[in-house]
Amino acid sequence: MRAWKTVQLARHPSRPTARELVGMTAEYLFELRGDGHGRDDRSVLAGVASIAGHRLVLAAVDRGRGAGERRERRQGMPLPEGFLKARRAFALAAKLGLPLLCLLDTPGAFPGPEAEEGGQARAISGNLARLLRLPVPILVVITGEGGSGGALALGLGDTVLMMENAYFSVITPEGFASIIWKDARKAGEAAELLGLTAADLLRLELVDGIIEEPGGGAHADPVSAALNLRRAVEEHLSLLKGVPVPALLQRRRERYRRLGHFVELEEVRDGRPLAAG
Repeated sequence: MRAWKTVQLARHPSRPTARELVGMTAEYLFELRGDGHGRDDRSVLAGVASIAGHRLVLAAVDRGRGAGERRERRQGMPLPEGFLKARRAFALAAKLGLPLLCLLDTPGAFPGPEAEEGGQARAISGNLARLLRLPVPILVVITGEGGSGGALALGLGDTVLMMENAYFSVITPEGFASIIWKDARKAGEAAELLGLTAADLLRLELVDGIIEEPGGGAHADPVSAALNLRRAVEEHLSLLKGVPVPALLQRRRERYRRLGHFVELEEVRDGRPLAAG
């Protein structure tokens, strides 16, 4: 199953994390901490960086390396304070007039009661509203998992790229299988139906490009994967920085207004079509 293999590669325990990719691509990173209210979610990495000569602001979901970090970061599932931390980075990009780079590797926002009590939905929707109006270029790269609202909260950009073995989906395959068939063991079949691979999403024009990975996946040669990411950042930021801000904002609005479509079907009764609604 092609799509299920992609999901497994995106989740590979040795796949390079956001922090590791930044460490291999950036000339420097000045990390920022906190959500402005005394809390700091380590599943979100934020800061000012330089990559391939581009000064930029970074916001990334980082699942950590090793059991301790992954437990602390909830396998890369941010709490509301993580999304607020990212929003502080968005505001800093606007203030400094620097492009924003978002790196995504998350199965989704943390679903626990503490997240709901802290206003998880409000935090995600607030990020989306801020990104839509942000007066700087936004480049998004899905580096591993891109799941649900947790990915969308950092995933609204002028250009959206995916690494070759990343995936982007409204729900995990296990979640889909549990809802549709009441059986999470059918996750492989669900992955095929979700159309979540980079090739699927490029064909649907939901993403703008695919970043090649080494044979066997990014974990097989992290340095080569990071160099490919660096080249993509350099190329696409150079293009975005040449677009005037008013045109950038207009193009961003139009991009998200035209995503998806609907078709009105004739109502059918007793096998015979009635007048279209």
